[in-house]
Amino acid sequence: MKINKIVIAEPSPIVAAGLLKFFEELNQIHVVSVVDNLDDLNDKMIIHNPDMLIVNPLMMGYTNNNLIKQITQAYPETICIALVTTFIDKNFLRYFREVIELSDNKQKVANKIFNLINNNDDSSSQNESVDLSNRETDVLICVAKGMTNKDISDMLNISVHTVITHRKNIVKKTGIKSVSGLTVYALLNNLVEESEIYE
Repeated sequence: MKINKIVIAEPSPIVAAGLLKFFEELNQIHVVSVVDNLDDLNDKMIIHNPDMLIVNPLMMGYTNNNLIKQITQAYPETICIALVTTFIDKNFLRYFREVIELSDNKQKVANKIFNLINNNDDSSSQNESVDLSNRETDVLICVAKGMTNKDISDMLNISVHTVITHRKNIVKKTGIKSVSGLTVYALLNNLVEESEIYE
């Protein structure tokens, strides 16, 4: 399974820490660097050549589209994502592949990230060689719907111990540990609808 390297460029240490904590829960993502100024950003891009760059456009003086053009030309394989914390001109945002807003919930951010990963990688490494049994798929669907182990046990007429065993197998096969990551996996594989998910 490919691990996607991300550089975060965000001047606010609080926002950057929140993003860092969020990405720790997603198995396919590894934040290789967090920077708060353009000089460090340039250095880290050279050193890490990341798969994704999440950058607050305010760092670029959000009217300066030359800088984002330079980054996309110098690193054509890097997916550039805007982290919008205030009003930004829509014309400037068109230079980014995706936009994350502070009002986006965890699920929405994860969906955006995994959609970019899967669209950027024809082999769809997240779905590659994952062969869940029918019962594991049933358990995954229940997990994605926000059900507890006891709820799943009652619904599928199996013991809580068996539910836990299935969950361990799902984590082992998918490589995804967090409930939010498994929910995104279930969504991307059309196992559940977004309307069925409870936060």
